[in-house]
Amino acid sequence: MFIVGYFFMAVAKVLDFVLILFMWIIVARAILSWVSPDPSNPIVRFIHNVTEPVLYRIRALIPVNFGGIDFSPIIVFLGIVFLRIFLVESLLRLSTTLL
Repeated sequence: MFIVGYFFMAVAKVLDFVLILFMWIIVARAILSWVSPDPSNPIVRFIHNVTEPVLYRIRALIPVNFGGIDFSPIIVFLGIVFLRIFLVESLLRLSTTLL
């Protein structure tokens, strides 16, 4: 049964890493929205292409644009924090009980 425990631990750690990485990409997207970056820059295009599907869904569900300020990155940021606390910690706790 310890193999399943290690599997859940690995999934939790990889998921945590992916969520942290996506959180930093969201932060980069928010910082880029303050300046006028070159849209043909490959890094700017990558950040836009990675974050826009998630941010678009949030904007479609909840009108979070008040006074020209887009609050959808904050909502995604809070969602990532929730997933890290709830899902990752639950998987880690489950993995320790199986070891």
